[in-house]
Amino acid sequence: MGCGTSVANEAVKSPSPALTMKAAVLIQRWYRRYMARLEIRRRYTWNIFQSIEYAGEQDQVIVLSCHTELKLVNISSPPDLISQLLDPVIDPWLDRETCYKTIPIPESYTGPHILFPLSVSDTNALLSAFKEQQILHARYVLQLLYESKKLLKQMPNIVHLSTSYTKEITICAGDLHGRLDDLVLIFYKNGLPSAETPYIFNGDFVDRGKKSVEVVILLLAYLLLYPDHMHLNRGNHEDHIMNLRYGFTKEVMQKYKTHGREILQLFQDVFSLLPIATVIDAKILIVHGGISDQTDLELLSSIERHKVKSALRFPRRSLEQLDIGQSHRLGKRMRPTDISRPSSSRSYKKRRCRLSRQDSGASTSSSSSSSSSCSSLCSPRTPSCISPQTYPSSPSTPCNVLRVPFLDSLSSVPLPSPPQQEREWKQIVDILWSDPKTQEGCSPNSFRGGGCYFGPDVTQRLLHKHGLQLLIRSHECKQEGYELCHSGRVITIFSASNYYEEGSNRGAYIKLGKELVPRFYQYQVSRTTRRLTLTQRVRAAEGSALRALKEKLFAHRSELMTGFLQYDPNETGCVSVGEWAKVLESVLRLDLPWRTLRPHLVHLAPDGSVEYQSCFEDVGPGAPLPQVAPTLAETLFRYRTDIEIIFNIIDKDHSGLISIEEFRHTWRLFSAHLGVAIDDRAIDELARSIDFNKDGSIDFTEFLEAFRVVHKLDIKDHQLSENADKEKCA
Repeated sequence: MGCGTSVANEAVKSPSPALTMKAAVLIQRWYRRYMARLEIRRRYTWNIFQSIEYAGEQDQVIVLSCHTELKLVNISSPPDLISQLLDPVIDPWLDRETCYKTIPIPESYTGPHILFPLSVSDTNALLSAFKEQQILHARYVLQLLYESKKLLKQMPNIVHLSTSYTKEITICAGDLHGRLDDLVLIFYKNGLPSAETPYIFNGDFVDRGKKSVEVVILLLAYLLLYPDHMHLNRGNHEDHIMNLRYGFTKEVMQKYKTHGREILQLFQDVFSLLPIATVIDAKILIVHGGISDQTDLELLSSIERHKVKSALRFPRRSLEQLDIGQSHRLGKRMRPTDISRPSSSRSYKKRRCRLSRQDSGASTSSSSSSSSSCSSLCSPRTPSCISPQTYPSSPSTPCNVLRVPFLDSLSSVPLPSPPQQEREWKQIVDILWSDPKTQEGCSPNSFRGGGCYFGPDVTQRLLHKHGLQLLIRSHECKQEGYELCHSGRVITIFSASNYYEEGSNRGAYIKLGKELVPRFYQYQVSRTTRRLTLTQRVRAAEGSALRALKEKLFAHRSELMTGFLQYDPNETGCVSVGEWAKVLESVLRLDLPWRTLRPHLVHLAPDGSVEYQSCFEDVGPGAPLPQVAPTLAETLFRYRTDIEIIFNIIDKDHSGLISIEEFRHTWRLFSAHLGVAIDDRAIDELARSIDFNKDGSIDFTEFLEAFRVVHKLDIKDHQLSENADKEKCA
């Protein structure tokens, strides 16, 4: 009847149970292997990010120690170029209301207007304006800082809170690092600060992010609006020397060119007045970094915290105790001068608060724990360990020895019993810089260059001594935004999502009720991460980490080549994989799995050895280099950030220009500190070569651009995109 044909359906044979099980096992095995490899990539990516970050914190001391150490060896330093920011003169004008009343607000100003005392409408206006990329006028900033300074002076070092009169307390354990989007998202999810929604922010509000000014202004504004329900602890980045390297100083000067220096000085005062710790219901201790075996909460309560402008500054009197003669002989002993001063008891104004903020009192303590003096070595400004990378300490070196670096030698100076001023400073350093570890005991935090590592026994001892149950801290980025350690007695909470790279980590905050059981809330600010698969996120973060690592290799090229040639005396260009990994670890000291990373960094020869020159083939200088010696060029690559900091300090009017004489002074100071053999003639030739228009001034923005490490693949991609654009236009 029709032209179609009928086809009989054949019965489909079902596979045997044994074959089905075998296929399932194979799929499961493949999936587990795939996820394991992905986890390995994720872990070494994380290790690269953290190692480079902490190495940068060690390098931070260059800006300061190059000035301090030259004084120790009695070398007459050039005219004072950087002390104006490292040791700013206190301007009494900033302590009077005239510091802002004399500043006019032009009619052309379109940003937010606020009135003091602040109201809810003022903080809402600030929040809305910052979302719209608007900047608060310098007059309002100075007034806000002036009012914040007055309020913070009344607060104790350790703020005591109670949950008796509130439902919950939200702990955003700091490390927002200038990420306004994270702060806005927290407020969106949890509610704006108020009497019903109290907050504790645990330091590191500024640096690294592009909106540090906006973040810290918002937090201070809410502190003024709700002084009994908004609480701010100090972090290690609330420090004007850290701000020099990590961006806050530069951000302030770019946004407030006219009154930037006054704003920075007031920020420095405000940061030094922030409380050091918070205690909830006498059961939970909240600090930014951690503790040590010398942490004494009674001593912390009596410290005059405003005197510690920077935890990176070793107490001046302690440095002056060093008896270092003209001959620079090794082993000179320090004079045990007693500079102890009586602890001053300060009376704070008691204010009614719904969270029952209790006056911690100014009880004095004449002694602190002396069981193990680890913190004497692990402060970031103790000259002993300011740069463990450059001056590695021997495992046999006792913890109570001060290692003082000179230009060409290293002196070990036994330390006496520390005076009161130094003991107080160490207390703050340990609170701001320390990290927990799984091993017992307390040891110097050589990885960061500051603070110490404290073990479960140190945590248990401090909690038991003060009747506490829990220690909450931040200071370390965690992939899930939080982490528990020391049998759940220590919680690390980190509130900046995408800290290293887009999708690299979540942010988190904690909510505590009357039962004091922490509940964690995670989030991630991103417009693209949700559209990426797990593999794509890992690949993106891995690529960014490997780029940073290759830049590190390029900046240490001469040292690495010297190490490779020790294993390759015939200059064949090849060494074994083990020798290659050994050289990288000895030079960079990053504690990375170099054998695992080898396929991403170098090529193998046919015989399985490593072609070590291939380490540097993917990176190069950002622009044609001036005619400089190779040693000087590599120094510029390695310390580009530090040189830029010093240049920014010298450039008072922020024109981007400095005089040739200032350039010479900077380099003499810098090269003397680094111990790099660069004579005055080489510096003069460099200065003349970059004075392009011969007007006696140097545009150091263009100069530093030449010493920016770039990736050759990026250059090729950029050229390809430019050619494609030209073809479209044609």
